[in-house]
Amino acid sequence: QVQLEESGGGVAQAGGSLRLSCVASGSIGQINAMGWYRQTPGKQRESVAIITNAGDINYASSVQGRFTISRDNARNTMYLQMDVLRPEDTARYNCYAHSYYGTTLALGQGTQVTVSS
Repeated sequence: QVQLEESGGGVAQAGGSLRLSCVASGSIGQINAMGWYRQTPGKQRESVAIITNAGDINYASSVQGRFTISRDNARNTMYLQMDVLRPEDTARYNCYAHSYYGTTLALGQGTQVTVSS
């Protein structure tokens, strides 16, 4: 089994920055890709960014150019650097891990990001 633990959420002003972290533990050898999604009550879940073991990265168009996803394999940690934050980035952010078959191995408990205007 894989376990994920996020940290780094909080409150920021518009234009500011926050960095989220997601530490993986357990059967990390099963992980092929890790990513972040976000959700706001009443809105559809949005995939924010994903990074594979091969280093392939994809971003949602809404965060492209403002958010940066990265992994530190030595620390089994994934990061989401969020810059030029906007009020519409306010959401609960969850990290996830996918297997080599594309199945979801684990979801983090989520961390709240609130951006004030």
